[in-house]
Amino acid sequence: MDEVRAREVLQAAGLPGDAALLALGENAVFGAGEVVVKVGRDTELLARAERELAVGAWLAGAGVPAVRPAEAKARLVEGHPVTLWHRLPAAVRAADPADLAVLLRQVHALSSPSFTLPARELLGGVERWLRLAGDAIDPADAAYLRERRDGFASAASALTPHLTPGPVHGDALPRNVHVGPDGPVLMDLETFSSDFREHDLVVMALSRDRYGLAPEAYESFTRAYGWDVREWEGCGVLRGARETASCAWVAQHAPTNAAAREEFARRVASLRDGEDGVRWYSF
Repeated sequence: MDEVRAREVLQAAGLPGDAALLALGENAVFGAGEVVVKVGRDTELLARAERELAVGAWLAGAGVPAVRPAEAKARLVEGHPVTLWHRLPAAVRAADPADLAVLLRQVHALSSPSFTLPARELLGGVERWLRLAGDAIDPADAAYLRERRDGFASAASALTPHLTPGPVHGDALPRNVHVGPDGPVLMDLETFSSDFREHDLVVMALSRDRYGLAPEAYESFTRAYGWDVREWEGCGVLRGARETASCAWVAQHAPTNAAAREEFARRVASLRDGEDGVRWYSF
């Protein structure tokens, strides 16, 4: 799915085909007046889209600042799930790691909702992303990532958490926080799960190691949250699992994006060589 296809889906859904493209990743995200529209890549994501709407309504009831659904049900339009959300006011500043930490503390204080949240399938998308990559990536690289996936999935199943398990965001990064006039708001709720809370904290540890997050910024995150997940003996396992997933996620963009192909090759090479500090980049 590229921007052209996503706009075709918008029009088929009766929404403005000239809406502003805000992001193109796992979903195409458009701003259309007072709403934000998310268009999923394929029918497989329908159940996840419906759950994301349920999570948004649940967080609203719990008083957690988060994006709110504009429609209670997902639409399936020409094989693509489409969801509508209330558009947030303009940001007053960029979100920082401490903003994220405060929101995570609120989420991690919640008990489970009335509906079922799945386990955090951190590696669950690997096969689909590699399949979408097709011939654009080296089959040997795909096989290597599948092997890593299986190994880390087995290791993760044997971990003992430090924190009490429960609801987690699943993709806890400052980019998923919007700071408006009323303060920080949590966005992108599609990976909400019920699992080790450590999943949310390893994301920032990996940002420090792989994506150039400054050590002092990471320290502001751990201070605001109240604990550093790197003190936990299972941190390396969840970090390795997330690296594997992050590498495979890039692969899905390889057929139509030369920069993604280059970044995918960089990431796989660093994993193969055991170079834990090699910088990874957006594309």
